[in-house]
Amino acid sequence: MAIKLIGRRMTSQRKLILDVIRTAKGHLDADDIYRLAREKDPHISLSTVYRNLNLLKESGLMVERHLREGHHYFELNVRPQHHHLVCIGCGKVFEFKCESTEKMKREVEEDSRFRITGIEVEMQGYCPECQENRIDE
Repeated sequence: MAIKLIGRRMTSQRKLILDVIRTAKGHLDADDIYRLAREKDPHISLSTVYRNLNLLKESGLMVERHLREGHHYFELNVRPQHHHLVCIGCGKVFEFKCESTEKMKREVEEDSRFRITGIEVEMQGYCPECQENRIDE
């Protein structure tokens, strides 16, 4: 497991944080993770959550996304990669997969001999609900 690469073991708190993120519905920030973790372990502290989120990011098990202004969300670093649609009306974040980004990655790597380790695509607009509620100018 990647976490061993940095000389750390999988503690019960790290496992809890990973489980919270894995089973979450939607994207979670550190406060969401802390709140959900406390439901299972009332003794876990906010500083423990932050410290372990940083460690899990460094280990490559998790990524931090900046999907909305001022908000940092955490998700497992999974393959194949997915991308995000962010509603500028309500702030909801939706995931989508796109085969053409993997194709583009392969082509760019071949042409440039650059090893691409990740792709982040974020598209902004209005979700179907906000489109219905929005009054067009």
